[in-house]
Amino acid sequence: MDTIASIFSFITTPVSWVIVQFHSVYGAIFGDDTGWAWGLSIVSLVILIRICLIPLFVKQIKATRAMQTLQPEMKKIQERYKNDKQRQSEEMMKLYKETGTNPLSSCLPILAQSPFFFALYHVLNGIANNDTIGVINQSLLQSAQKAHIFGAPLAAKFTDSSADVTALDASLATVRIVTAIMIVLMSASQFYTQRQLMTKNVDTTVKTPFMQQQKMLMYVFPVMFAVFGINFPVGVLVYWLTTNLWTMGQQMYVIRNNPTPGSKAQAAYLERLHKHVTHHGKTRGRGERAIVKAIVTKGRDRNEFERKFINGLNKAGLAAQADGTVTKGVNPEVTETEDGTPATGTPKRQQPKRQSKSQRQSGGPKPAGGADPDTPTTSLSKSDEPEDAKPAGGAAKQAASKPGAGTRSKAQSGQRKGPQRPKSPSKK
Repeated sequence: MDTIASIFSFITTPVSWVIVQFHSVYGAIFGDDTGWAWGLSIVSLVILIRICLIPLFVKQIKATRAMQTLQPEMKKIQERYKNDKQRQSEEMMKLYKETGTNPLSSCLPILAQSPFFFALYHVLNGIANNDTIGVINQSLLQSAQKAHIFGAPLAAKFTDSSADVTALDASLATVRIVTAIMIVLMSASQFYTQRQLMTKNVDTTVKTPFMQQQKMLMYVFPVMFAVFGINFPVGVLVYWLTTNLWTMGQQMYVIRNNPTPGSKAQAAYLERLHKHVTHHGKTRGRGERAIVKAIVTKGRDRNEFERKFINGLNKAGLAAQADGTVTKGVNPEVTETEDGTPATGTPKRQQPKRQSKSQRQSGGPKPAGGADPDTPTTSLSKSDEPEDAKPAGGAAKQAASKPGAGTRSKAQSGQRKGPQRPKSPSKK
């Protein structure tokens, strides 16, 4: 244990110093030996560490977004090598290498705070073993040993014996009840955080090995916390429960305001954004403009939720611009189909109704919009044509230019050659 403590001494001393500084502040309010003073010191340490990790968290979000842009390519690889899992994995790794993305980037915050976790563990373990560590001297050691959180000493563990717990002025039943409740809360918060990520903020249309890893971690991490939690001091349980709650709240904020494209969270976000934009006629804030700008830039690559959002704006007489703003005065009939192509609500032009054979022979009513060019408007029978309606001059030439016009003109002028044919209406 001393060897491990010496390895983490570079971080143990700063962590112990931060705890002591917070303890001096809370001790003046609640008392130096109270569990509130030491417990809030640990909680404040967590908050300070997570604030320092915000830049790393932002980097994690950017890396996650980069992974999302590769999802169409991942889908193509899955479809191309759906019967060869090994080749599929090789092509996935090749794609990650070419684009410079890392599917394990979501583990960066956990890896970054691991040294602080081990340092705090050794600080509290030193308190339990009556050993000074870092800047915690003998007087602070005695004060920390007297501190109780809900009746459980700060350095007590679930696996401690009755004699160890009695030496810390507490009962074994109280220690085990408090630690068991904290372990359950710690594991449950870890499971809910991971489940929230998998069910609400993942594009389910693309299944990648990364998603399978996340699904496995969703069940593995809570079990690990439950197994190892029985060996954690109460102070470490306070630390880990606090950081889990911070992670859960931070993730809920990101899912609500910057969801993954194609996820259920994006559908809910775009529905809220549509209601706001149609009510006020504009976007608010840089974040909303960035979301709308990204949707407009995609063009025909939009998913079904994004197309539904654009169509809703168009029907309301609004249009999303390339800079993320929204303007009025757009044709509300213009929408997009499922494949992203524009579709108009203008009705098709109706073609004139075609006349029947009896109507053409009897000179019945003409269809609206003019006569059908494929239908003759005159009868070939002499009895159907007035004597003074014969074409003359230019009209005769125009009639002669039509198919069958020569035959009719000869019949009308009486210049017939060859044997006479019986009169009967000609068929088209």
